Amino acid sequence: MKTIKGIQIAEPEVLRIIDMDMPELNEKNNVLVKIKAAGICGSDVGIYHGTNAAATYPRVIGHEMVGEVVETGPSAKKVKVGDRVIIDQVTSCGHCWACRHNRPNVCQHLAVRGVHIDGGYREYMAVPDTDCYILPDSLRYEDAVLIEPTTIAIQACSRAEISAEDEVLIMGVGALGTRMLSIAKLSGAKIIVADVVDEKLQEALDAGADHAINLLKENLDEKVKEYTTDAYGPTLSIDCACTKDSLGTLIRVTGNAGRVITMGFSVSPTEVTNFGITSKELDIRGSRLQNKKFQTAIDLILDGKLDLDHKISHTFHFLDAQKAFDFVDSRDPSIRKIVLTFDD
Repeated sequence: MKTIKGIQIAEPEVLRIIDMDMPELNEKNNVLVKIKAAGICGSDVGIYHGTNAAATYPRVIGHEMVGEVVETGPSAKKVKVGDRVIIDQVTSCGHCWACRHNRPNVCQHLAVRGVHIDGGYREYMAVPDTDCYILPDSLRYEDAVLIEPTTIAIQACSRAEISAEDEVLIMGVGALGTRMLSIAKLSGAKIIVADVVDEKLQEALDAGADHAINLLKENLDEKVKEYTTDAYGPTLSIDCACTKDSLGTLIRVTGNAGRVITMGFSVSPTEVTNFGITSKELDIRGSRLQNKKFQTAIDLILDGKLDLDHKISHTFHFLDAQKAFDFVDSRDPSIRKIVLTFDD
């Protein structure tokens, strides 16, 4: 049988290039996709370092994956050979309470490609045609990788019920925070961003943020009061930093009756008090993955409301994945989004 190359995290801190069997089509996995590009997400880095509580090992990681359809089975109706596609990372059972209530992204038997089952850091994948979405012709494969983190932002803003009346604090404007800003500003809300890197904050201002706060140089509590109406504090805070202290910090600074969206997967203890939540009657809402948001993101691109062109800061060939992850760990300030390419 023909073999392909894949990138596997055998155990925390152990990245290997492995040989895998070429996927074969069947009634369920009725589309063969040649992977063209796959993004490195913070959760991939967490799996590599052993800090992602959801992951199982050994695992071929990668959940931001795009490619070209090279073969289809007789049951495939949605896509055809030659289509450029992005693959949904979520697989669900379809019958548990969450699935029956249209929340398959938190299915009781959830299996995420690249986390619980093998993902996109490999040359070919066989998947159901229903999990494929056709890419806009205008997007390079590398840029199309950003559709997946954009769906995460769309999901978070949906969970937050964001509106034009909100005054929003986005904590962290790395790759996820930047995508969050691009979606949140479509609501018409006032947006404040906070980070520790001046260059990222300036880029966020250039991209439409109303105010920026450097957490190393300015007092967050004072600044959010200065930047919100009647010193009320944010009515919505979104944690795109997902650090040990970020959730507690956002609970502290969010205004009464506000919402706090958390997306982190750290299992490190953090200090959160009942009083901080109850006294202001805050809504603390988790937002995980995305719930069928790929077409929403693609439609925003097609409608000219979302620009993903040339937002990738670095690319590495997928066989140089170790170099790419080492570069992530260097915390080089030029890093925005890193993508692995699968060109021959």
